[in-house]
Parts: sequence; structure tokens; C-alpha cells
Amino acid sequence: MDDILKTLNISAAGMRAQGSRLKVIAENLANANSLPQHAQDQPYRRRVVVFRDVLDRQLDVNTVKVQAVRTDPSPFVRRFEPAHPAADADGYVDAPNVKSLIEMADMREAERSYEANLSVIKTSRTMLFDTIDILR
Repeated sequence: MDDILKTLNISAAGMRAQGSRLKVIAENLANANSLPQHAQDQPYRRRVVVFRDVLDRQLDVNTVKVQAVRTDPSPFVRRFEPAHPAADADGYVDAPNVKSLIEMADMREAERSYEANLSVIKTSRTMLFDTIDILR
């Protein structure tokens, strides 16, 4: 019984972590085409979630948590748009460093991890209820 509760907590932590990752990915995708409004402004910078392993001392299990949400230091994309108000003297505008294809791949990976954790929770729940039925 104790192992089932540990499994539920580990999977729930995984779902929380992947849920946070999905939120950040959605934010990245929403801002992928946003440009700064003025020449001195910076465009949106892609954000990434960093996970860490945490020991849950109460249950004596390792779980995953979000350690931080960091900005991606990769360079901005330069677009030639001389009519844009944020264009430099050469007519280029810095655009976000978000690549939609990478975000979609990351989203799919996060979804699969979330679904795998959900499947473990459903299976553990079924096992728990079956155990209770046997003990009655």
C-alpha cells in the first residue's frame, strides 16, 4: 500500500512539472511572431524550464520539480523590415528567438510525459481500489 502512495506522489509531481513546461511552451508559441514596438526595445526571448530532482523526505522518494524558468541565450532572428518602427538603420528588426518547430516537438514530448504519468496514476488507483476490495 505504501508503494502505491509513493508511486502516486511521484507521478503527480511529474504531471505538475510537465504542466509547467506546457505553460511555458504555450507562452513561447504565443510570442513567436511578436516584434518590439520601438528600436530600443528587445523582442520576446524564448523561455525554457529547468527541472531538478527533489527528495521527498516524508515519503522517502525522489520527485521532479521545476527548478527555474530561464531565458534562452540564443541570438535573436533578424528580419528585414525597413518600414517597421523598431527597424535599425539597415532596416533590420530583431525578432524572438522562438522556433515554432522546436516548440511543437517540446510540446509533444511534454504531452507524452504528462500522459505517461497520468496512466501510472490511473493504474495505481485501480490497484489501490482492487486491494481495498480484496480486504473487505
